[in-house]
Amino acid sequence: MQRVFCAVVTTVVPEAAQLDAAGWTDLERIVERALADRPTSLRRGLKLFLRLIDWIAVARYARRFSALDAARRARLLAYIERAPLLLMRRGLWGLRTLAFMGYYGRPAAAREIGYRADPRGWDVRR
Repeated sequence: MQRVFCAVVTTVVPEAAQLDAAGWTDLERIVERALADRPTSLRRGLKLFLRLIDWIAVARYARRFSALDAARRARLLAYIERAPLLLMRRGLWGLRTLAFMGYYGRPAAAREIGYRADPRGWDVRR
């Protein structure tokens, strides 16, 4: 399911396609830490949802999600985003949240976007 997750991440955050192995490791660790304290049922549901995305891709395009080009991946995620089933929309919302958290939670991403937060607060910037 890692391929599907990586394909979702690069669809939601196109800049993630430029990550090297260390960047992907950081991203995955952030996501794993976020999911570590979650119920087993939620983690299992996430894996199932990733499989479902893969099967929807096969049904619509006769290819696995990770084998689709960026435009088709984006269309498929938009289709899921508009699904009549609330659970599908929530699943995609959660998956997209994990993608953003994993990518932008990396220290390198904070530097890239100019985020200069400091534990000492605003006083350090004055």
